[in-house]
Amino acid sequence: MTANPQDGIHRINIALQGGGAHGAFTWGVLDRLLEDGRLLIDGISGTSAGAMNAAVLAYGLARGGPPAARAALDEFWRRTSAAAAFSPMQPSWFDRWIGNGGMEWSPAYFVFDTLTRFFSPYQLNPMNTNPLRDVLNAVVDFDVLRRAQDVKLFLCATNVRRGRIRVFETHEIGPEAVLASACLPFLFQAVEIDGEHYWDGGYMGNPPIYPLIYGTDSRDVLIIRINPIEIPEVPRTAREIMDRVNTLSFNSSLMREMRAIGFVTRLIDEGALDPAQYKRLRIHSIDAEERMAQLGVSSKLNADWRWLCELRELGRQKAQQWLARHFGDVGVRSSTDVATMFL
Repeated sequence: MTANPQDGIHRINIALQGGGAHGAFTWGVLDRLLEDGRLLIDGISGTSAGAMNAAVLAYGLARGGPPAARAALDEFWRRTSAAAAFSPMQPSWFDRWIGNGGMEWSPAYFVFDTLTRFFSPYQLNPMNTNPLRDVLNAVVDFDVLRRAQDVKLFLCATNVRRGRIRVFETHEIGPEAVLASACLPFLFQAVEIDGEHYWDGGYMGNPPIYPLIYGTDSRDVLIIRINPIEIPEVPRTAREIMDRVNTLSFNSSLMREMRAIGFVTRLIDEGALDPAQYKRLRIHSIDAEERMAQLGVSSKLNADWRWLCELRELGRQKAQQWLARHFGDVGVRSSTDVATMFL
């Protein structure tokens, strides 16, 4: 299908944040947008769980359009939950009663959390087992994905030794590139690709916006955020402080990039830069800031199916609200005030 604004069809870029199991929120957003059918995706950038969603989404679109993409995302998250069911790290009955998705009262999580503070994955997981590798290979045919023409895919990882961002493009992406983008260093050994070693892309770009600026034609970028920028109270316990450090570090690169975009946009609007040479972006955002601010870091490791479904439904609701309020802004103006949200 070709985008035609007169028919109510618009082409857009999508940027997907990482955040472990909270990526099921992104799944819900994407599911509703694909179901709606009025947005054609030009490019996708993703990091960590966002990279997983991005790769599955791009593969599904290449295989059979939005219906196949929805089916592939559903299969990916079902398989992820099924694989996690064999882990001893499960929410306790008290965690389930609280209903906040966390595992703070789980004995297995407490042991895991303690061990990872003293031992590396090279000691705890010497065979470098990663169940997500099997899930990805079962859901995605990477030969089909690498040949995809209609959607441009950009996945972000962090080069451990060089301290630089690495963006894998469509023709380079296999399961190792996706796993590199989602390689949390306290869980998994660094992923080696072509002699370089990579950790989670969230340390350098969560998600990266610049590949969408230079690598696609669309000027509209929809950011699906799952890490809260603001929280209601100052953290006081050790666990709350660590949770906040986690969200701050994984938001920092996006905040810097959006400040730069806001600065360039202002210069274009003031006539200081030639709009023929600089791309003026229209920024949109879908998030569940208030809900995500209530969640602890342990909920990012909880792949219980009921929890994933709760996040998916939240994502669908937020996507529906955005479509109702802001679909008319696509192709016309930003629906997100960059200065208010990011500056």
